[in-house]
Amino acid sequence: MGEISDLQDEESVMLKMVVTFRPNRSCDKAARHLSRLWMVVSFAVGLMAVGAFGGQYNPTRNIGDTVSSWENLAGVDGKRHSWSEYANVDFLVVVFTCNSCPYAVDYEERINAFAKRLQQTEDRVRLIAINSNTIPEDSLTAMQRRAKEQQFVFPYLFDESQEIARSFGAVRTPEFFVLDKQRRIRYMGGMDDASEPAKVKARYLEDALDALLAGQSVQVAETPPVGCMIRSQRRRRQSRATGE
Repeated sequence: MGEISDLQDEESVMLKMVVTFRPNRSCDKAARHLSRLWMVVSFAVGLMAVGAFGGQYNPTRNIGDTVSSWENLAGVDGKRHSWSEYANVDFLVVVFTCNSCPYAVDYEERINAFAKRLQQTEDRVRLIAINSNTIPEDSLTAMQRRAKEQQFVFPYLFDESQEIARSFGAVRTPEFFVLDKQRRIRYMGGMDDASEPAKVKARYLEDALDALLAGQSVQVAETPPVGCMIRSQRRRRQSRATGE
């Protein structure tokens, strides 16, 4: 809040300078520059006030933000899955992952083991995985093969439109989010601090869930996700002249 207050003070000073300044022919360029600077400061204050800069590592989402619900995502089990299936659990762990990223592959066993442990929480916590890549190695058919080979015990869903990844601000695989019943983000980032299991010293996801289940605040609510970039679809620009 201190940073926003400081910016607002600067904005006030800029506004007074713009309003009281009376440029002559020799300094109208400086006046225009001052006016533009004031507008930039005003815009920055507005962005900070609404949290438009996202979190520390997430480009669009902050802790406490509410993500959109999802409907009819195809699963490797041949069924369609929606948020409503998990609306009654206290917390839902959402993992953005894929088949093709080496980092995601490194975490498969850990994610599967973690999902098995969550089955002992009396339906308080569940875990789902979402694949938002659209390359052949990450097709639904390839996902089904991978889930069978690795004996995944969690739903593995295909975000073909990539709308779910955009809603979360997810950019890497693997990337982890913890949602509460209101779909508010309570934790986001990495599962732990090392892709090699033997080198793990901090278990961020596990610690966050332990705190939430105990009714306590999460000490480390956001960490940098480490992995491959989600391969986003390119959106073609339509030509105004041809309408293509």
